[in-house]
Amino acid sequence: MDDVREKYLGQIANAADEAALEDIRIAAVGKKGEISLKMRELGKMTPEERQTAGPALNALKDEVNSAIAAKKAGLADAALDARLRDEWLDVTLTSRPARQGTIHPISQVTDEVIAIFADLGFNVAEGPQIESDWYNFDALNIPSHHPARGEMDTFYMHRAEGDNRPPHVLRTHTSPVQIRSMEAHGAPLRIICPGRVYRADYDQTHTPMFHQIEGLAIDRDLSMANLKWLLEEFVKAYFEVDDVELRFRASHFPFTEPSAEVDIRCSWDDGQLKVGEGDDWLEILGSGMVHPKVLSAGGIDPNKWQGFAWGMGIDRIAMLKYGIPDLRPFFDSDLRWLKHYGFVPMDRPDLPGGLSA
Repeated sequence: MDDVREKYLGQIANAADEAALEDIRIAAVGKKGEISLKMRELGKMTPEERQTAGPALNALKDEVNSAIAAKKAGLADAALDARLRDEWLDVTLTSRPARQGTIHPISQVTDEVIAIFADLGFNVAEGPQIESDWYNFDALNIPSHHPARGEMDTFYMHRAEGDNRPPHVLRTHTSPVQIRSMEAHGAPLRIICPGRVYRADYDQTHTPMFHQIEGLAIDRDLSMANLKWLLEEFVKAYFEVDDVELRFRASHFPFTEPSAEVDIRCSWDDGQLKVGEGDDWLEILGSGMVHPKVLSAGGIDPNKWQGFAWGMGIDRIAMLKYGIPDLRPFFDSDLRWLKHYGFVPMDRPDLPGGLSA
C-alpha cells in the first residue's frame, strides 16, 4: 500500500488541471479504482489480516481524497488569479461610457422658456414656416409700403410667370402663428409661439435663419401692467435671479399699440453679464398691447377683448445667458463648439429642478 500511496499522491501533486485530477480520482477511489478493488478483497482475508489491512486501506482512501480536494482548491485559486490578471478593471473609472452627444444651446433655451411660460399658464402653438403674404404682413397691420416687405429684408418664394396668386414668404417672425391661433381658438387665449424665422441679414449678431419666441395673451381686462408683471417673472426665472428692474421705452410696431422696447438693468464685469444690478441697460425684447386691427384679422371683436404680445430672439437670449459671443457658430455644426456649449441630454430644464442645472 505504500507503493500505491506514493503513486497516487505523486500523480495528484503533478495534476495540471481539474480534468486530470478527476481521472486520478476515478483510477484510485472510483467504483473500479485500485484502492476500491483492494477494499473488496478484505472479505477474503482472515479476521487477523482484516484488522490490519482494513484501517490501513481506509486511511489511504481518506488521504487520497483529502489530497484530491486540496489540489482541486489549489487549481481553482490559480484559475481565479489568472482570470483576475486577464480581466483587470480600474474600479475608480466611471461605470458608464462618456456621453456622446449634447443638447444644442438653442434647444436648451427653447425648453427653458417653454418651461417658464408653461408654469404661467401658456400653451405652445406652432405654424408653417412658409406663410402667405396675408398671414405674415396684412393680418398683422403691416402696410404694403413697410420696409419689412421689401425683397432686401424678406425671402419671397418663387412664382411661375403668370401666377397671380398672393405671394408666399419664409416667415419673418412667428406672429402669423398668433393669427392662426386666434382663428382656431378665439378668446380668451394664452399662447407662446417658438420657431424658426428668416430674414435677409448676416453678421456677428444676425443670420438669415434664426429663432424667435413670441407670446400672446387675450382676455377681457388685460393691460400693460399685466404685461410688465409677466415679463418681470420671466426674466427672474430665466436668468435665475431674485430681483430685476425693467425699463419700458416707447417704440412702434405695426401690430401693437401702444408699443414698447424692454430693457433690463445689468452690469458687465470682464465681459460677464449680471442681471438685476449695475448701471447699464440691455434691450431684450419688444412688446405692446395688441392692435385692434390684428384682433379683427384673427376673428376677435376688439370692442370686447384686448390683449398684449411680446417677442424675443431665442438665439440672442441664449448668447446673453451663456456668454456666447458670436451668433454664427450656432449654425456651423462644429462638434468642438457643440461640446463646449452643449448641455447634458437627459437634464431637461424645469423650474423645481433648476433650468440650467
